[in-house]
Amino acid sequence: MTDERTSTLAEQCVAKGMRMTEQRRVIAAVIEAASNDHPDVEELYRRAVAIDSRISISTVYRTVKLFEDAGMIERHDFRDGRSRYEPVPDEHHDHLIDLRSGKVIEFRNEDIEALQEFIARKLGYKLVDHRLELYGVPLSAAEVSGDDGED
Repeated sequence: MTDERTSTLAEQCVAKGMRMTEQRRVIAAVIEAASNDHPDVEELYRRAVAIDSRISISTVYRTVKLFEDAGMIERHDFRDGRSRYEPVPDEHHDHLIDLRSGKVIEFRNEDIEALQEFIARKLGYKLVDHRLELYGVPLSAAEVSGDDGED
């Protein structure tokens, strides 16, 4: 049996008994290839139609919903009014979103993970899931060098 977390989206679909059309295969491949930029449906459509011009925007919407409902991709709302997607990751990670460029940076920090566990336990809970999104703007050159002008 294949480990769903390390198999392709197309393989996961087959394992779940979904019918795999050529258009779904293209959309699955586009989502997998775009995992580090977290595209929205409109961008997924632009990329998919460049591969197969017969794919409609409604097919992309339906396929994304199908994959999300099946737990194969995750939807993120990074405060830009668009739902953005990525394959369910093999390992947990958090996100830092650059508010100027929209760039999404994935990261993992063990201190943050431990602090979240600590807080949940202190409040009487066992942490079973979480999502951390940080929003920021790039530091200026002076801020990076440590000279922020404050005394």
